[in-house]
Amino acid sequence: MSDAPLISVRGEAVLEAEPEIARLSVHVQSQEPDRRTALDRLTERNQQCLDLVKSYGEAVERLETGGLSITPLLKYRRREGDVRAYRGTVWIKITVSDFAVLGELVTRLGDLERTYVSGPEWELRRDSEVYRRAARQAANEAVDRARGYAEALGARLTGLVELSDEGLGRDTVPGGPVALAAGYGRVAGGGPAEEPEPIDLEPETQIVRATVEARFTATAPDLG
Repeated sequence: MSDAPLISVRGEAVLEAEPEIARLSVHVQSQEPDRRTALDRLTERNQQCLDLVKSYGEAVERLETGGLSITPLLKYRRREGDVRAYRGTVWIKITVSDFAVLGELVTRLGDLERTYVSGPEWELRRDSEVYRRAARQAANEAVDRARGYAEALGARLTGLVELSDEGLGRDTVPGGPVALAAGYGRVAGGGPAEEPEPIDLEPETQIVRATVEARFTATAPDLG
């Protein structure tokens, strides 16, 4: 084992970046006295929602169905068999990459009948360059810190023993994602309604942190 002195340090970096994608969560519902009718209504509304989202083309990066349920609603909680209605729900997950259309899409989705919209959740992509840049800056800081310690002792760095990635994370300042529930009071057959005004959405700054731990060998210190 080498008797060379060791210098152990941590290097940290904190970067701010604009989000690259926004995620929306949409729940489309139906509620009817008959199970089949509830399913038919749910199918219609789900297709209407999907058609609306697909009309935005490449601005929508991903469109997924997260789940579907048909639930009987009982007249009395303690008595089984007395069903007063059936409620259907489809969960749709949307990833938007073009923020220019996001406000319009949110309001148009919220204007659909029996539709609940939650979001946006602002994020960076998993392979974002921001994470790599943060890791490089953390490693550079570790080297600079170790070199500073060595110089303070009259020594110099001679080699790297270990460099470990403590992990990358993202913290977001708690924001208020928009939640819209609309369409429940709309009168059927009342003719086409005017398109809602797009809501103004400001992207939430993403905070990226990177931390590394490093150990360096150094020359003997000059403690005189």
